[in-house]
Amino acid sequence: MRAIFVPGLVVLAALAGPARAASLEVIVEGAEPGPGELYVTLCQGGLSEAACPIGRSVPARGGAERFVFTDVPPGVWAVAAFQDENGNGRLDRTGLGLPLEPYGFSGAVGRRARPDFSSASFELREPGAAVRVRLARPLPRR
Repeated sequence: MRAIFVPGLVVLAALAGPARAASLEVIVEGAEPGPGELYVTLCQGGLSEAACPIGRSVPARGGAERFVFTDVPPGVWAVAAFQDENGNGRLDRTGLGLPLEPYGFSGAVGRRARPDFSSASFELREPGAAVRVRLARPLPRR
């Protein structure tokens, strides 16, 4: 009986092995037509540039844009997006740090305070998930 039980455990252990990669579909809404790129990044552990290692960009066409990320390790993630209207490759800010270009985050991030990872985060499990991000412009155009 022991010979049957041990191989059974090996099979169960193989089936319960490490989590596989998942896919994540991100729909970014509210982009404005014009020059520049629409950037989307996946962040883990924080919302700083260093904590957002996975990213993509497409030319800004206005409206909604769909991004599909594959082979993303399951875990707790957040999505940050912005529209780079002047083509400098970064989110422009005022001297006080307020964004000057359209930006958005996943989750329940409010527009009245600096976003934090816990408000923007969600758990990604295999096979995957879909997230919507709505871009907003906090300040009028310069």
